Amino acid sequence: MARLAVNVDHVATLRQARQIHIPDPVTAAAVVEMAGADGVVVHLREDRRHIQDRDVRILRQTVKTRLILEMAATQEMIDIALDVRPDLVTLVPEKRQELTTEGGLDLKVNRDTVHRAVDALQSGGIPVSLFVDPDEDQIRTTHEIGADAVEIHTGTFCDASEKERQKQFDNIARGIKFAYALELGINAGHGLGYDTIKAFKGFSEIDEFSIGHSIIARAVIVGLDRAVRDMIALIKAL
Repeated sequence: MARLAVNVDHVATLRQARQIHIPDPVTAAAVVEMAGADGVVVHLREDRRHIQDRDVRILRQTVKTRLILEMAATQEMIDIALDVRPDLVTLVPEKRQELTTEGGLDLKVNRDTVHRAVDALQSGGIPVSLFVDPDEDQIRTTHEIGADAVEIHTGTFCDASEKERQKQFDNIARGIKFAYALELGINAGHGLGYDTIKAFKGFSEIDEFSIGHSIIARAVIVGLDRAVRDMIALIKAL
């Protein structure tokens, strides 16, 4: 069964809306672990719009499963990662004006910068995944750079109209098969929810799903423990 890593960024989003100390993403991370999640994901952004440095450092001390740090390939973030030492770094693109990550890394444009970041992190003993669109050229470059894994961007599929959804999913399916042939670790994430996760039935190549917003949104209604358990049940059925 594929693992589930839960992104708790939007717990921090709610906290930062009032600039107070609750709700605490550290507490949320403990709850998702007790509910059965296999990992905790946080994205430390340059503008610190949700997760803060303090969160990452405390999470490193408290997470019992796996701590996955999403970050841009900047020297500031590399230095933080080498100090904190998460179990996995996922390098992602980042623009200040975006509401959330809008697409995968463009390794045609940023290959050298990303390659240097991968080398620096791996030299420090930290495995690295690259967040890319389901494009063979991007996945091939991920392999050539020497990353340990690829995270396939699923957002285009999840956000697609009914007319376009199958086409977008077919792109993801081809990307997964291609990455598997290159012997890359395969994660998938962005926009996945309780309905769209069902499309991945039979894709045993996927090692881990990274899911955040839909779980936190459901948690507002049913509680975080149940929201995580509901997603785990769906993943078990794939």
